[in-house]
Amino acid sequence: MTRYVMVADLRRCVGCQTCTAACRHTNATPPGVQWRRVIDVEVGEYPDVQRAFMPVGCMHCADPPCMAVCPSTATRKRDDGIVTIDWDICIGCAYCAVACPYQARYKVDKADFAYGADAAENEAEQYDPRKLGVSTKCNFCADRIDEGCAKGLTPGVDPEATPACVNSCIADALHFGDIEDPKSNVSKMLKEHKNFRMHEDLGTDPGFYYLWD
Repeated sequence: MTRYVMVADLRRCVGCQTCTAACRHTNATPPGVQWRRVIDVEVGEYPDVQRAFMPVGCMHCADPPCMAVCPSTATRKRDDGIVTIDWDICIGCAYCAVACPYQARYKVDKADFAYGADAAENEAEQYDPRKLGVSTKCNFCADRIDEGCAKGLTPGVDPEATPACVNSCIADALHFGDIEDPKSNVSKMLKEHKNFRMHEDLGTDPGFYYLWD
């Protein structure tokens, strides 16, 4: 069985927000919608305080609370662990946004573009009215993964089959792969380094890991 996860090395992340920009460009999300965000946090106790930058977004949980509350079954979990939304049957109730402990869901009710009324080229190409009035979020660039796998490529290894945010990371802090494969890049990283997951105590079994000493 395959389960795709993302790993963020907080020892390397410099908070440049390139992953955020890459995600917005790739998915043409409207202003204010950031499927991939990087938050600035302080760790330690005064006077020994450090800054850390944490990429966040949908955690693609193994037990996603957003899916449990969806009355239309629009939110689904694929066999490879990726949590998706079927915009054709989403009714826009936003129950999932309330249930998500990671604030990863967004709902936009009207078309909005980065530079006003006129859509930029990539926005025009990707504009989809089905995204209005429904829930949206990161899907680990599932279309890239599916197209890449169909060509025999390996997600997390071959850029064409890897999420855009991972490909864009200038610090090599973001990684992606199949955690069920002991030989995969992410499995080796998690075995060799201390790691944690956000709100792991909630029992959601998130698919986003953080490396931190």
